[in-house]
Amino acid sequence: MRSLAGKCGGGFWGSMAAEVSIAVLPPDVDQTSPAARRVMRIAGEALPPELAHLATGALGDALAKAVNYSQRSVSPTTEKIYADDWNAFRDWCLDHRAPYLPAPPAIVAAYLAGRAATLGRSGLRLVLAAIAFHHRRAGHLWSSGDPVIATVMRGILREQKRPVRPAAAITSTEIRLLLSGCGDDPGGAAGLPGLRDRALLLTCFAGGLRRSELVGLDREDVRFTPEGLVLRIRHSKGDQEGEGADVGIARGSRPHTCPVRAMEIWLRRAGITYGAIFPRLTAAGTNEGRLTGNGVWKILRRLAAQVEMVVDDGERLSPHGMRAGFITEAYLNGALDEQVMAHARQKDVNTTRRYRKRAKTVAASPTKLLDL
Repeated sequence: MRSLAGKCGGGFWGSMAAEVSIAVLPPDVDQTSPAARRVMRIAGEALPPELAHLATGALGDALAKAVNYSQRSVSPTTEKIYADDWNAFRDWCLDHRAPYLPAPPAIVAAYLAGRAATLGRSGLRLVLAAIAFHHRRAGHLWSSGDPVIATVMRGILREQKRPVRPAAAITSTEIRLLLSGCGDDPGGAAGLPGLRDRALLLTCFAGGLRRSELVGLDREDVRFTPEGLVLRIRHSKGDQEGEGADVGIARGSRPHTCPVRAMEIWLRRAGITYGAIFPRLTAAGTNEGRLTGNGVWKILRRLAAQVEMVVDDGERLSPHGMRAGFITEAYLNGALDEQVMAHARQKDVNTTRRYRKRAKTVAASPTKLLDL
């Protein structure tokens, strides 16, 4: 039996950094064949060495599939984010000759204290989520709610005293202002960026979409109906299993701000019949592949600067503001919790009610009763 630093070794399914044992195969298995090398990999990553013989034949195929599925328990984007934070933590532990898998709570607390100077509340919580994820993947029982870690986190947050800056709600008023930055359609390829941005803003706002959902849309995910259009959201932050959901968008009362009309014009002019609905475009209108979430942020920032749109100091400009603006405005106009939750695909009513509370701060202000 020998040892090897495996990509996913350790625990039941293994961990990226753990030392894994590669079991010796039964004597009747050709040690040099591709199948044998696959079995050795499975034996090392998924089974204790003494059970390595079970990794041959049909059970070996099932184990290979299980290992593969285990690597898909989160989205590729989340996997990448977690990997970056985990690698940084692991390297820090190696530099200090500290154990990292499993990591004692005191070591994690020390790491958080060291990162507190550069990371805020959300950044520190993301680090904890990455550490917890890789421990669970390695088969270790580990909780970020350990008293040692929780106490240090509370102390860090009290010391930082950084106010949470929510995304500024971008409502219909702000959307109309942003649309003015898209300009009039000059025709030809030069008009495509403006048409794309118009359809992008209106679809994101009216659909209450996350930016990842927006850029993930393909032509086959858009279906037009007499009443409007239906978007098929195949994957989302709140749907890691990929069950999917349909989002209906009704036609607007004004041609200039109708999301359905904007989508129809964009698809027709861009000639998009399959693939990504919203691509990256050069100034001349050349398609450079699917737009990214960061690309949506750049478009929003550019248009906001162009029309001189500003947000309060206690808030931040973000694509999430269009989703927040839809929910806030829906509540201001009498929408019910179940309507908002269904459209925004929110599973926790407490999340939805935080937006309702935000809307009521304005709508129910007693200052309206003053004779001013």
